[in-house]
Amino acid sequence: MNKKKSFLLLITGILFLLTCLSYLFDLSAGTGPWLIGFFISLSLALNASPKYKGFSFTVLIFAAVSIAMYYPQYLVELNGFEFKKLIVPLLQIIMFGMGTAMSFKDFYGVIKMPKGVFIGLTCQFTIMPLLGFSLASLFNFPPEIAAGIILIGSSPSGLASNVMAYLARANVALSVTLTAFATLLAPLMTPFLMKYLAGSFVPIDFVGMMTSILKIVIIPVFIGLVFNFFFHGKAKWLDQSMPVVSMAGIALIIMIITAAGRDSLLTIGLLLILVAIIHNLLGYLLGYWSCKLFKMKEQDCRTIAFEVGMQNGGLATGIALEMGKIATVGLAPAIFGPWMNISGSSLATWWRDRTLKK
Repeated sequence: MNKKKSFLLLITGILFLLTCLSYLFDLSAGTGPWLIGFFISLSLALNASPKYKGFSFTVLIFAAVSIAMYYPQYLVELNGFEFKKLIVPLLQIIMFGMGTAMSFKDFYGVIKMPKGVFIGLTCQFTIMPLLGFSLASLFNFPPEIAAGIILIGSSPSGLASNVMAYLARANVALSVTLTAFATLLAPLMTPFLMKYLAGSFVPIDFVGMMTSILKIVIIPVFIGLVFNFFFHGKAKWLDQSMPVVSMAGIALIIMIITAAGRDSLLTIGLLLILVAIIHNLLGYLLGYWSCKLFKMKEQDCRTIAFEVGMQNGGLATGIALEMGKIATVGLAPAIFGPWMNISGSSLATWWRDRTLKK
């Protein structure tokens, strides 16, 4: 394993050097192939390291984004077929997988942890939407880009927050319960928040958005829950394949969105990345310290920090597509998603190595 990792790191270093030289001297081969190869090689190297394995998928997403930025023509349409038509079916498959990873028992957690659930949901549906609105207004983004920032802030948490809670030795039961209830509330809360916060930027169809969320998230998750109830432990092939299918689906969705919004990204990409970092980090910070104010346990504070700071980017992407604005409103979810994985993994690793206070 050490030889494999060393070899991959050597290849990664060479590809990074070639990327820099190609960019500095404008070589005929172009920067794109070297940059894509660098990210793929780095991802494989990280995957070979037990300590940093969790970052390999995120780095692979950067490779996917690089492909979309350098070769967008291959990801917009093929022989008249628009690739954006794949987004909703892919999201439905991913949400079905999310449902199979949950159970109806997850909804009972509100009885055991009413305080944590109430505070967590309140923080999630107030802190992030208001932060999104404030940052979108402060940085004076174009209306549809601003609406996308508010949209990602108004979305519920996803399964990624549950994984981070587990890695950080937080309250996984509370995390799963919060994700379940936030997802259940999304058809009402997300359109409501978008109507009153993003309505000044773009027209918002409340009923249409609610229907989209039911179609993209609630129905597939419910079918997944039912499947898990009847076939739990009986379809091991599905348990093994769904994470791979979900990761591949997420990568493809991000590539399609990036290719569609390439021109906008070249104009405001760096600023949008900066806003993604500020929005996400403030979510962790405010979520954590809001719980501290209510004298909650350290485990619960960590849990709610992840639930507040990490949103379901897939849902936001689906809504943007249903709005017919995937190249503009959909850009923020595409950028925020990879960054949330980086920051969430880093924070979880940092917390994991720190003993919980009794």
